[in-house]
Amino acid sequence: MKAVGAYRYLPISNPESLIDLHVDKPEPTGRDLLVRVKAISVNPADVGVRESHNYEADSPKILGWDAAGIVEQVGPDCQLFKPGDKIYYAGSVSRPGSNSEFHLVDERIVGNMPRSLDFAAAAALPLTSITAWEGLFDRLGVSVNTGENKSILIIGAAGGVGSIAIQLAKLAGLTIIGTASRPESIQWAKGLGADFIINHNNPFLPQLKEVGIDAVDYILCLNDTVEHLENMAEVIVPQGKICAIVPANKATWAGSLKMDLLFSKSVTFVWEFMFTRSLLQTNDMIKQHELLNELADLIDDGKIKTTLTERLEPINAANLRLAHEKLESGRTIGKIVLENF
Repeated sequence: MKAVGAYRYLPISNPESLIDLHVDKPEPTGRDLLVRVKAISVNPADVGVRESHNYEADSPKILGWDAAGIVEQVGPDCQLFKPGDKIYYAGSVSRPGSNSEFHLVDERIVGNMPRSLDFAAAAALPLTSITAWEGLFDRLGVSVNTGENKSILIIGAAGGVGSIAIQLAKLAGLTIIGTASRPESIQWAKGLGADFIINHNNPFLPQLKEVGIDAVDYILCLNDTVEHLENMAEVIVPQGKICAIVPANKATWAGSLKMDLLFSKSVTFVWEFMFTRSLLQTNDMIKQHELLNELADLIDDGKIKTTLTERLEPINAANLRLAHEKLESGRTIGKIVLENF
């Protein structure tokens, strides 16, 4: 089968940083589905894993943790899907990725594809939606439609996760302050439902005060945690909650991530890593299947929209290198999707 992968880390400008491959088609066992991949999207996780494998390997590393496709075959223990079902998912970071014609994935982290979307529009959603959903509802403890007058600051509002987080936070009835720094990203975030926009390159508190907000109840940090911690500590309410998705560099943890800044306010600080359930085979893995199905219903009901902003075709090494290059620029809005091998 066709696939795209790498044997060693190289700058994305190097033609061998991602190459076209032919590899053996896998066979499903246990609760695995064999999926005929129709569309994939790229995420910072793809870039991070590619960069972290700075060695020469005998077998290629196949990336990709967002896909939509058709169930080709099911393992003997599968209970949730059958051949022919249209599905979408984010896979597991501990297994070969979805940048291949056929892909194995545990059915417990797979959802039924939204009926109203094509494969590309669906492939834009899983990883970012799971991250935003778990960050808001599992980690921060936000409740849907509580009617409470609460606010959330979303740092990095125009990116893939932010684009979904804004929409989910709006459904939860929160006042949403997003951060963005360019006219096009500001317009995108406002179009998704952000009530106010501030610039993450400047101090937060004066900008919040300008729009009549003294402090926020929740913060979802989707950008550099170390860089933004002092600003977050200043604007979070006493006993507020902060969720971050970007780990601090281990070498700078003690000196740069000044957690004591949160002490006097008794602030809750939590991490969100959407691969935790699949990587560690937690007892509640099935929750990702359930939330993807619930998300599909919200999409089909017109309450959430896809964050697809750019399509590339076909799925090959050249187009994946282009997508990685765009992602590495740090200036992408929404999601880049590749479709059809």
